[in-house]
Amino acid sequence: MKNKLILILLLVISGCKSKEPENITVLEEDPVRFLALGDSYTIGESVPVPMRWPMQLAERLREEGIEIEEPRIIARTGWTTGELLEAMETQLNNEKFDLVSVLIGVNNQYRGLSPEDYEQDLHEIFRRAIQFSQNGAAGVFAVSIPDYGVTPFGADNEEKIGMELDEFNRIFQKVAAEYEIDFYNITPISRRAKEDASLIATDDLHPSGKMYTLWVDLILNEVLQKIETDK
Repeated sequence: MKNKLILILLLVISGCKSKEPENITVLEEDPVRFLALGDSYTIGESVPVPMRWPMQLAERLREEGIEIEEPRIIARTGWTTGELLEAMETQLNNEKFDLVSVLIGVNNQYRGLSPEDYEQDLHEIFRRAIQFSQNGAAGVFAVSIPDYGVTPFGADNEEKIGMELDEFNRIFQKVAAEYEIDFYNITPISRRAKEDASLIATDDLHPSGKMYTLWVDLILNEVLQKIETDK
């Protein structure tokens, strides 16, 4: 009887114990990957690396609580659309990115290449950009070509440069729309440099870090929305 009573007590006590917590797997989201395609304006000619606009954009996204890798920048001063396409062919494999930016065309204009060839190359650049995007066209955005005609370097041909770049930007925006890619127009900001020398780098041609900050101010909320929609 005594042994039976002890057994009953043990069963009651064991039944009162709380269950051990089950193993819970916490899934952490991968950091955002950002591919920036372009030329001197994307590589940030004549400004410190942290002041390049893709780097500034990434830092601002971190301030908004977004975990993001250092941008992958495929760009070089002087590149035309054709040279960017060659670099995309050799430097990218079957990679996927959450954000892909495209800013290209100023050197097509500067070298006197035709708007028709520019348009043709843009189709291929956007097709490939979409392939590299984790979210298709929704993850891609285009940034307009700034107007270097207002800088000391381009001042002698300011009107001609401005008119030609307006034409290239019309093509840029039109082709982006055909692929349902967002187009962010920073060209009016670039023209403020005519009255504000602090927006021009020390080479008297390229944007300063301060101008790139203004670009990021303009596009930040739009890019945030892209990321939040993706999540």
